[in-house]
Amino acid sequence: MTIGELFSGICDIPAELENIGVAGVTSDNREVESGFLFVCIKGGSFDGHSVAAKMIENGACAVVTQEKLGLDREINIMNSRRMYPELLSRFYGNPTRKFKLCAVTGTNGKTTVVNICAQITRLLGHRTGVIGTLGTDTGGCLSYSHDGPPTTPEPRRLYQLFAQMAEENTEYCFIEASSQALAQYRFAADNFAVGAFTNLTRDHLDYHGTIGNYFAAKRMLFDMCDNAVVNIDDKYGRKIAEYCHEKGVPLKTISVDGKADFYTEFVKLAAHKSEFILTDKAAGKSYPVRFAMTGLYNVSNALEAAVTVHLTGVPMDEVLCALEKIEGVAGRLETLYAGDFTVIRDYAHTEDGLEKLLSMLKPLAKNRLIAVFGAAGERDAGKRPDMGKAAAKYADVLIVTTDSPRHENPQKTIDDVVLGIPEGREHEEFTDRQSAIFRALEMAEKGDVVALCGKRHEDYQAIGDEYFHFDEKEIVDEYFKKG
Repeated sequence: MTIGELFSGICDIPAELENIGVAGVTSDNREVESGFLFVCIKGGSFDGHSVAAKMIENGACAVVTQEKLGLDREINIMNSRRMYPELLSRFYGNPTRKFKLCAVTGTNGKTTVVNICAQITRLLGHRTGVIGTLGTDTGGCLSYSHDGPPTTPEPRRLYQLFAQMAEENTEYCFIEASSQALAQYRFAADNFAVGAFTNLTRDHLDYHGTIGNYFAAKRMLFDMCDNAVVNIDDKYGRKIAEYCHEKGVPLKTISVDGKADFYTEFVKLAAHKSEFILTDKAAGKSYPVRFAMTGLYNVSNALEAAVTVHLTGVPMDEVLCALEKIEGVAGRLETLYAGDFTVIRDYAHTEDGLEKLLSMLKPLAKNRLIAVFGAAGERDAGKRPDMGKAAAKYADVLIVTTDSPRHENPQKTIDDVVLGIPEGREHEEFTDRQSAIFRALEMAEKGDVVALCGKRHEDYQAIGDEYFHFDEKEIVDEYFKKG
């Protein structure tokens, strides 16, 4: 591909650049090789414009800038960050036009909804890709690397994955759309068959600053989708629904609390499963459903996933037949031990996540509910007291520990969480998470439920600049082997 072909219809380029070949497109100065197009992007700590001249010296065929630098091989545009995904999409042959691309956004539930969607379509015989917190899967094998890529990969990696999926004849791709990815226009070149919204609670304000900015980032998804699925049990979901109506985006609402386009009734929750009636209001049809995950919020996640797949053209009866056959999602209400007492691992890492998890587990505990929880270091510190308050509301025993402290003093994260625990309420503190887990297992009695909160499927803990092997399933197994 030449520079002229890459920029056709975008902007005028110097005639002397038109026929120059492009070997790659990147915004990372460490990736530039001979013939690469370097896109200068202003970041929070680094401005690509500062190394533009150096990139040309290193062999870049041209540099894309939004500031006029006066360089010989410079292509100036209005917004280089926004244009970067479009250039990548063109370079890789517009891969997302070759399969059904669906995105899920929200604070909680993204991973569960995406992975339920993937399991449904795979059970129906479709090659399906997944991009999200659990890793990336182009339709064959899951790939995961610790602490990166993030929930939504950076644009170059994202379009490499899309290109691989297109080459492998993937039919569906379900992706978690993070607020940061949306705010940074990583999807600016895409149009989604379906965009889905789960809920919104306080999170990532260290990046967005305010809940309003956080919501605005999430809302951006609904400027680029053909259909929307929105949970209107959530107050921000109702705002998204209003926005879709204003913009003329075809919308289907879901609810487990009241009437919507698709809603549930007669929900029965057991320790490891759910049963409910799903009603399609427009079609006037109701379906009995059995689902291999418990919790009202997982009923909501299952409903959202079912409607998302349905809107891609799959009959609802086929969707629900597959839904009943799916397995759980790693790190989401995952049972690690079931004996005299039960040990459950879940990613609940916000006030809302903890409240939903623990309020659901409380009535299932025949004796006590023991919560092991803590906040991640170098992440939104403002939410930590609210986490302590939520856990104290439902758990009988509180064990406060750390997640991945990174460079932050682990005791500081604990102290912040403890601020939300009512004065005089007993709790225990452990800066070492393994010790906290062992303590919970040691005190657990018949009929107790032990909830390990905040970590998910990953098998590491980030401390300083290093990553240490840390698998909670292995830790629980080790305890009982010693026992």
